[in-house]
Amino acid sequence: MIKKYYDTDCNLGFLDGKTVAIMGYGSQGHAHAQNLHESGVDVVVGLRKDSASWAKAEAAGLKVMEVPEAAKAADVVMMLVPDEIAADIYNEQVAPYMKEGDVLMFAHGFNIHFQFVKPAKNIDVIMVAPKGPGHTVRSQYVEGKGVPSLIAVEQDYTGHAKDIALAYASGIGAGRAGILETSFREETETDLFGEQCVLCGGVTELMKAGFDTLVEAGYEPEMAYFECIHEMKLIVDLINSGGFAMMRYSISNTAEYGDYRTGKRLITEETRKEMKNVLTEIQNGTFASEFMQEFSPAGGRKAKFLATRRVESQHLLEKVGAELRKMMSWLKK
Repeated sequence: MIKKYYDTDCNLGFLDGKTVAIMGYGSQGHAHAQNLHESGVDVVVGLRKDSASWAKAEAAGLKVMEVPEAAKAADVVMMLVPDEIAADIYNEQVAPYMKEGDVLMFAHGFNIHFQFVKPAKNIDVIMVAPKGPGHTVRSQYVEGKGVPSLIAVEQDYTGHAKDIALAYASGIGAGRAGILETSFREETETDLFGEQCVLCGGVTELMKAGFDTLVEAGYEPEMAYFECIHEMKLIVDLINSGGFAMMRYSISNTAEYGDYRTGKRLITEETRKEMKNVLTEIQNGTFASEFMQEFSPAGGRKAKFLATRRVESQHLLEKVGAELRKMMSWLKK
């Protein structure tokens, strides 16, 4: 059973006298920096000098520096930059300034687990990964609540790596909701598998297949969109609130009966076998290697990735969805 911790198990004092550098000020970066700052932690933000986020961070009352200067000033460095550029930023702009006993942190285990980042042996290497988007991490903190978070220790040079992970997680508000202890390997491999087989790859392909099946059978695209795409949120919200049981309690008997009758005809043993193949490719590094190659200069700097994005954006369901969403006032910002 995974172990859980709360604020009563955390000691923010392990960050006393330490400067925490948040590298990046995107979705997670802005939330971590502001929450830690308001928890009394000494925070600096590391950015490129020409970053559009520089002024935003300063407007939030934060000290901003270029990445090498922030690394030099820090005792704890949190890398909140995209996976594909984290290794280059770390190796070129952070690693030269890491001192013995410093702490290197990530919110996703990808670069450490697959060894794109190979930190020195005389520092702590830990992870704090909130299980929610940055804007929720921030809004829940402001409301006096928190978002559950994972922590993991990959390298414990000082003997206090876990204490620092718990302190940091508490500082961003996670201790109010619950902190779960895992490993870099488990977080990385389950995260990639969930994204590919269920949350992104699986769900979007299922919705697209349903949409295409109805349209090819002669039904109106708008009807196909409502039934196979738009209403997905209604079902997922019910599952999110109370699991499959609440969803099945809330839908009609017709829908529930259809659920039991049809689900396994779609997710067959062949599908499950392919999921195991995908997991194997994640575990053995095939996916990580392919991903990093695609985003490298030698790989054409995302040529296939961007071409695929362009093709997907031209699917009929995108045009139909855009038109239907104009009718939904509650979606307009």
